[in-house]
Amino acid sequence: MINCQNKWIRAAIPALLLHCSIGTVYCWSIFSQEIADYVGLSKGAIEWAFSFAIFFLGMSAAFLGNIVEKNIHKSSLIATICFSLGMAGTGFFIYYGGLHQGSVLALVGIYIFYGFIMGIGLGTGYLSPVKTLMLWFKDRKGLATGLAVAGFGAAKAIASPIMQAVLAGLGDGGLYKMFYILAAVYFIMMFVGHLLLAKPADWYEPQTKGEKPGILETLKTRPLTNYIGIWLMFYINITCGLVLISQEKMIVKCVGMAGLVGVISTISAIFNTAGRLVFSAWADKLKDRNTIYKLIFILSIAFTALVLVTNGIEKGSQNIVLALLMLLLIFFVNAGYGGGFSNIPALLADHYGMSSISAIHGITLSAWAFAGLSGNQMATWIVEKFGKEITTAEGLTVNPTGYQYVLYAMIVLYGIALLLSVTLVRPTKKKT
Repeated sequence: MINCQNKWIRAAIPALLLHCSIGTVYCWSIFSQEIADYVGLSKGAIEWAFSFAIFFLGMSAAFLGNIVEKNIHKSSLIATICFSLGMAGTGFFIYYGGLHQGSVLALVGIYIFYGFIMGIGLGTGYLSPVKTLMLWFKDRKGLATGLAVAGFGAAKAIASPIMQAVLAGLGDGGLYKMFYILAAVYFIMMFVGHLLLAKPADWYEPQTKGEKPGILETLKTRPLTNYIGIWLMFYINITCGLVLISQEKMIVKCVGMAGLVGVISTISAIFNTAGRLVFSAWADKLKDRNTIYKLIFILSIAFTALVLVTNGIEKGSQNIVLALLMLLLIFFVNAGYGGGFSNIPALLADHYGMSSISAIHGITLSAWAFAGLSGNQMATWIVEKFGKEITTAEGLTVNPTGYQYVLYAMIVLYGIALLLSVTLVRPTKKKT
């Protein structure tokens, strides 16, 4: 172990190594169709692997938060092993599915390794550096956590072109080999992060029950409705983000920009990452960190309403201004989605202190688990039930009316989140 007390070496760099690795879970959508074709299964069946990964991310964070609280080295090692094993196991079952087309065993194996095992690595890996960062950056907790989750958000933008280049270089049958390579690379990155990660030498971690109250006792320091409000507004912000992000590609096609899908996806990822940094750094300067969530919800409602009033999705292909308004909505929702993630640990610390923050943050991430299951599926259901498919001038089949209804659902949800933020989440001064 390196014997030094430097906040960048002991906190920021290991956090980025861990989060830039596990954040590549979002690259699944890039290869899901290729995987489905390779193993002879439907894309819909394969997509559930990602939903399970996000679900078990949230649930493992909720149930393993105490382990992270007690020993970040144990939790970061669990994250390293589970994430790498999940990648390698996914590669094996893709290989098996290629030999046995349509195999249920291959599908179940992918679910177990990419969904369950890798999900445990995601949850423990996401939590492990967060408290450590806030301890090192006591006066800039928001910026500190923003740095970590920015790595998670930026991972897709950074890794996607690299993965595609590796896949092209491997040629036919290289899909499963790529997962083996990723497993090795991410094991090295995460293991280095695990070795470097350390809390400040002057931090005293309460160990006994008398010194350290349980999670329920900590939550009772404020009205229970306060925590319910935080959990629900966090859940809604993630759900709305996933609703739009999961349909981003088709909405861009609806407004006549099919040729720019890749470019717009990259810009969205940049806004997602920037939102994690900007909103969290901004919140450090505010008396009440919850003000950031109010701003995110108000601006999201305003942008969504503007697109709805102008009928931007249906008319965007005929009017460049309306198309640009739709893109602004996509970019801002991505920024607000990222900002919601980066601010939640610091907001919880402001309300409940640092002693049990990993465990409380872990429980709160269960909102991510349920949003991972509900967001994509809700958007898909709305598009299937409302509107009708049309053929664009480019020969693409789209359902712009259906996506307009998706925006109606989003604006209602954002309105509920704003109401929760204003009425249930109590104002608080920042704690150290």
